[in-house]
Amino acid sequence: MNLLQLKLRPQLRMHNVEEKKYETGHLKFRYKNVGSIELDESIFGLEVRPDILHRVVTWQLARLQSGNHKTKGRSEVALTPAKPFKQKGGGRARQGSRKGTQFRKGGVVFGPVVRDHSHELTKKFRKLGLKTALSAKAKEGNLIVIDEAKLAAPKTKDLEAKLAACGLTNSLFIDGKEVDMNFALATRNLIGVDVLPTIGANVYDILRKDKLVLTKDAVACLGERLK
Repeated sequence: MNLLQLKLRPQLRMHNVEEKKYETGHLKFRYKNVGSIELDESIFGLEVRPDILHRVVTWQLARLQSGNHKTKGRSEVALTPAKPFKQKGGGRARQGSRKGTQFRKGGVVFGPVVRDHSHELTKKFRKLGLKTALSAKAKEGNLIVIDEAKLAAPKTKDLEAKLAACGLTNSLFIDGKEVDMNFALATRNLIGVDVLPTIGANVYDILRKDKLVLTKDAVACLGERLK
């Protein structure tokens, strides 16, 4: 895996990558400058706004909520609607039904109902959130650009050793339009390593990982998606 030197346009500093070689098989892992790539400042060089990131992450997590929580009201519980005892003469408070909320197995007042937790967030704001997340990783020095993410065979054990040698045990790999199947299969059983195509890139997955690894195809596709 050859790391490319990052260069933001026009005035952001160069990210230097120290050499650290680890090479086996068809995939080369080495911390070494093998070239440079220009990253669009409008995508990778924005000011980091925690409020924007918070709003987008909240929007994403709200969409993931199933919303299937439900309790039964007094009109839904399986109890007789008949009056439990006569109105007067018993020395007890008058009651009209056993379905009341004060009784055992009675209905629940203002309980949760099945609903959709998602809320609206404009496309423009979601796009800004993704740009901000990419810029945050770049400014932290946790953005890595590689030539490609491909394997000749889906060997999880070999890939695990390579990623550990490069310090990428907690990382998100984003490829181009499609993810290499062998690489996806090899990482599927690795805790802390996720692989996504460009169309699946999102703020929540980017922020929850320590390192963000982009292929050259991913940089180009993200540029097209976020321009």
